[in-house]
Amino acid sequence: MKNKTTRLTGVGLSGLLCLFMSLSALWASASPLQNRVTGRVTDTNDHPIPGVSISLINSNTGTQTDLDGAFELLASPQDTLRISYIGFKPLLLPVGNQTSFNISLQQDITNLGEVTINAGYYNTTRREQTGSIARIDTKTIEDQPVLNPLAAMQGRMPGVNITQSTGVPGGRFTVQIRGRNSLRADANEPLYVIDGVPYASETLGYNQVSGSILPGSGFSPLNSINPADIKSIEVLKDADATAIYGSRGANGVVLITTKTGRAGETQYSVNINSGFSSVGNTANLLNTAQYLEMRREAFANDGIDIPANAYDVNGTWDPNRFTDWQETLIGGQGHTLNAQASVTGGSTETRFLLSGGYQQQSTVFPGDYAYGKGSVHLNVNHTSPDDRFKATISATYTSDQNNLPQSDFTRLSQQLAPNAPAIFNEAGDLNWENSTWNNPFASLVQDYIANTITLIANGVLSYELFQGFTARMSLGYTTADVDESLTSPSTIYNPAFGLGPDISGLTLNTGKSASWILEPQLNWKGSWEKHQLDVLVGGSFQDQQLSQFGQYGFGFASNALINNIAAASTVFILNNTSSQYRYAAAFARINYQYASKYLINLTGRRDGSSRFGPGRQFANFGAVGLGYIFSEEAFIKEGLPFLSFGKLRGSYGVTGSDNIGDYQFLETYATSTVSYDGSTTLVPSRLFNPDFGWETNTKLELALTLGFLKDRINTTVAWYSNRSSNQLVGIPLPGTTGFTSLQANLNATVANRGWEVELNTQNLNSTNWNWETAFNLSIPNNELLSFPGLETSTYANQYAVGQPLVIRKVYAFNQVNPETGVYEFEDVDGDGQLSSPNDRQSIISLAPKYYGGLSNRLSYKNWELDVFFQFVKQTGLDYTYQSGRPGGTANQSVTILDRWQQSGDETRIQRFTSGRFSPANAAYTNLQNSNLLYADASFVRLKNVVLGYTLARPFLKTFTCRFYVQGQNLLTFTPYAGNDPENQSTSILPPLRTITTGVNITF
Repeated sequence: MKNKTTRLTGVGLSGLLCLFMSLSALWASASPLQNRVTGRVTDTNDHPIPGVSISLINSNTGTQTDLDGAFELLASPQDTLRISYIGFKPLLLPVGNQTSFNISLQQDITNLGEVTINAGYYNTTRREQTGSIARIDTKTIEDQPVLNPLAAMQGRMPGVNITQSTGVPGGRFTVQIRGRNSLRADANEPLYVIDGVPYASETLGYNQVSGSILPGSGFSPLNSINPADIKSIEVLKDADATAIYGSRGANGVVLITTKTGRAGETQYSVNINSGFSSVGNTANLLNTAQYLEMRREAFANDGIDIPANAYDVNGTWDPNRFTDWQETLIGGQGHTLNAQASVTGGSTETRFLLSGGYQQQSTVFPGDYAYGKGSVHLNVNHTSPDDRFKATISATYTSDQNNLPQSDFTRLSQQLAPNAPAIFNEAGDLNWENSTWNNPFASLVQDYIANTITLIANGVLSYELFQGFTARMSLGYTTADVDESLTSPSTIYNPAFGLGPDISGLTLNTGKSASWILEPQLNWKGSWEKHQLDVLVGGSFQDQQLSQFGQYGFGFASNALINNIAAASTVFILNNTSSQYRYAAAFARINYQYASKYLINLTGRRDGSSRFGPGRQFANFGAVGLGYIFSEEAFIKEGLPFLSFGKLRGSYGVTGSDNIGDYQFLETYATSTVSYDGSTTLVPSRLFNPDFGWETNTKLELALTLGFLKDRINTTVAWYSNRSSNQLVGIPLPGTTGFTSLQANLNATVANRGWEVELNTQNLNSTNWNWETAFNLSIPNNELLSFPGLETSTYANQYAVGQPLVIRKVYAFNQVNPETGVYEFEDVDGDGQLSSPNDRQSIISLAPKYYGGLSNRLSYKNWELDVFFQFVKQTGLDYTYQSGRPGGTANQSVTILDRWQQSGDETRIQRFTSGRFSPANAAYTNLQNSNLLYADASFVRLKNVVLGYTLARPFLKTFTCRFYVQGQNLLTFTPYAGNDPENQSTSILPPLRTITTGVNITF
């Protein structure tokens, strides 16, 4: 079936008398003879490209290639074909007497003028953008075996620092765009927008339910987005790009655009991959002989006999037994499955896409635990025949379930004695070894289960009222429902204790959110001579409602009833809250271009938020962006022929933030545990303060973009400076007031300055070979510029003027005393003792020094290889000093063997102690607040590798088949001694190494 060809012709009206005046005039006015022209469009590897636009120059006649890359249309010998497709270089071909074409398109590495970039309320290109926008496409996302789209962004965008909180499926990610702006740690999240609909990043989870297994406020809401449904992700960073979002863009904006349908014959696609996940690296711990040596030496150092309850070393436990507890508790293989299917097609007027997916990943913990997610995505686009009316409907429905153990086994796996008893006895039951230990497998009967249902829907209607003037209406709706439960049956305890279901407990949490948004817009585009003008005005009206209800019940007649809280003998209400947030705004954008080389972009927004009191609810934000494409100048073209593109751009503007939570200005009350005359009482929980207002963030950026050798080499260097002031924090109050703080604006200023570098090169581009390299580097600098009264405030130990926000004030380590074998630290005030804050004057910065990524994409005929490295330079917690006091019952890193043993020894590990030697105990406590606790946690990680092969089409005419192997977190090169340098925690499962194999079939 061939694509429909649309041909529009004009009819000239000449008088009948003119028609007979001359034969030549008649010939000139007649339509030339047209022929049927066919062809096929492929890439340089002979792969067909569906959806390529084929049009005739100076005519409205056009068509698109079908699934096999074929096209057909009517053309005269005088016509010229224009072939264009996003991501490929456009091509012009005279028709002449040729009726059949085999066309091969070359990739456009730079895509400066071809690839459309989503800037939120408008689209732009790399060539025309005046703001700072980072972007990754669908191929980059699909080539990574990840559950959360944030994982696909790590290391690939300059200025975007993403840290994975845990390797447990469903865990959160920390995202900071150009640093931390707010003193409040929970107020630095960017705005997420999915197909034009703001998406709440606040978790609906409850920490008392999920906190032990999913750190950092529970699960990530973005788990509900299927990475396979994403077309592109853009991150808006500077004022020019974010000011149109006003207060919501203070910390940057993450725009997620989902896939849309394509015209042509109905196309079916199936993508299935499966593999396994495992911990990439484990700590080098003491074996049994080394551990027992440590323990015996500790008791000897303390001058005491080995006590009767020291089962690990007094002979109760087998001194020859060895268990690798890391292998036992976190050394399993988590199995992954990803199955995606889609169908797309339609005409040039109406296109559709329907896709569905299922993802599952089990854990590396013992037990049958897994995370599963199913999703359905629908997109329908319609354009009227006259191209004036357009409608888009998009909806994504996701349902997921996360079944996990109650707690993370990582810390336990590194602390259990290597000669601890066996898990099971000879009968196959849990072994309690005569009540001498707590069997770790007993906790496997504690289950954490989270069920989440999410709907994201939006519709966009637009109509071109007259030439260049378009009215547009965008409507969006999102809803999320979360049900969490945590069971703690009595069977987690040693049966010798005789505990029954009367102590069993169940904790529940139900969270709901619903949000709608309505955004009317008017847009006018016009051009005359060398001038181009684009004007946009619009409004935004949003309503968001959140609610949470938490319960705890204990005391059951039977553990079989533990999942029914109604069967509990006692029930407590832990949390019962609801809130409403309303937001209204008006925004405008004016974009002016002159001679395609001078660019001006003006954006402004007036925001209104229900989070502030009367008189403070509205604020104005705006920005200006300037661009100068100097490569268009004649003297540049003549004098620097190797320079194919050059642009200077800059921006300045102000954004803001209302990210403080709902009702913070109101005087509020909470229920009390104290009753009066049998009735529940209320106590004040917050003071009234209607005077605090918006945080403000002033942003400045300058950037230079250069393209060399016909854009085979492209680089962008950007410098930025952001200042966030009017900080919304809790002002400390004296305890006599009955309140710890008052929400208000603090006259503190935080600065984020830095450099960002991007480099893209096309190293090879021939018929068979293609090699592309992409590199990005970010050098951030976060600094607290001012904080009046800091020294006398409760923040004195947390912040320091002139330093980053993420610091630790610690004692300065001097030495391990060669005579006593005890840690010694600098006594700054000279009073003969260590005290805080006087002696904690050494500052450790945990902010990254620099970070980035390097990718190489190589293809040869039907083979393709993509290799990506992520790198971070940072300081973090030293693994050696996190495992507990050396000499105690916790296992240790082998590095502690280089310890003080006798007078005169010089080392950084103090004498072993069982806890009975007070000076060593006190010194170890001071160690936890010293610079000795921190070390180099930099790393270079082989983040992603993809090897793919596409079957040659001559063997398979009707469909495309691609086989591939994907790897994630494969290797980490680091001086760090622990499990993983990314978050350096001994209590949290690191990001997992994942390897999958799969097949993608399209027909």
